[in-house]
Amino acid sequence: MRNNFSKTLSLVIFSFVHFNTTAQDAKPDTVSIGIYITSIHDIDFKQKEYSVNLWIWLKYKNKDFDFYNNLEIPQAKNMTKSFVTVDSSDGMINMQMKLQCVMKDSWRINNFPFDRQSLRIAFENSQYDSRSMVFVADTVGQHYDSRFTLRGWSIDSCLLSTGVKVYETGFGDTELAKPRTEYSSFRIRLVVSREASGLFWKMFLGMYLAFLISYVCFYIHADGMDSRFGLTVGALFAVIGNKYIIDSALPESSSFTLVDLLHGVTLFFIFTTIAANAYSLNLIKKNKAEKAYKFDVAASLVVLILYVVSNVWFIWQASKGN
Repeated sequence: MRNNFSKTLSLVIFSFVHFNTTAQDAKPDTVSIGIYITSIHDIDFKQKEYSVNLWIWLKYKNKDFDFYNNLEIPQAKNMTKSFVTVDSSDGMINMQMKLQCVMKDSWRINNFPFDRQSLRIAFENSQYDSRSMVFVADTVGQHYDSRFTLRGWSIDSCLLSTGVKVYETGFGDTELAKPRTEYSSFRIRLVVSREASGLFWKMFLGMYLAFLISYVCFYIHADGMDSRFGLTVGALFAVIGNKYIIDSALPESSSFTLVDLLHGVTLFFIFTTIAANAYSLNLIKKNKAEKAYKFDVAASLVVLILYVVSNVWFIWQASKGN
């Protein structure tokens, strides 16, 4: 009797220890995931969004995973699924579908239009956290169609990675010791650079013409002071108007951008031209016409050289800043 009790007790202890060991050693199911981007279009720089079409495929064993209904793209404004196929003939579930998404992202405009942007897309499963499921990236082959047209941009790289997205909340689960949830995340980072040469002249040509109009004042005879001041003041307002037009096409930013810098420099040199005209007028009133002429020649050279050098320097810094 005593021996039977001892055997029963040993069996219970063994089962309890084996159950705990098995539970501790349990690993989350893995899901192989890959993507192929077919197009990126409708880039809205003002609203910080763009549209992307891509194919996604997933391969896994656990039949409880419902990726058709529980696949989540946190940064997507909206997402449409189409052409969904599922094959389980080899004991694995192979799912493939096409996604059309409108993505929200943040733009860095400090060096606009010589900017370089990172387009980020992340995939999660809203049903299972990282304790139950983790993604494994399928990195075989290309990840985007090199022939698709991303107008005005060039693609530098496309990187795939996996990680864990942490949410500092339990989403209403009162059994959690801490309000913290972790979900496996599959991430895409597409780095693109803007082809800026044509856009730069399109946006800043008016500003440079306004400066040249004010600069011509140095070559107007001292008798035409009214014309001098009229042209410089007109150029001043033209630059301000040009800046407002460019700002209307850009997202709001609290930082000092290249657009602000170039317009600020231009306004400063136009103001310098107005100040030089005022000094030249003062010399004329003192009957120092020869001195006024020499001052205009010297001032015109200094203003032009400093303006050109400062613009070249700031533009070069912006183009290399990425």
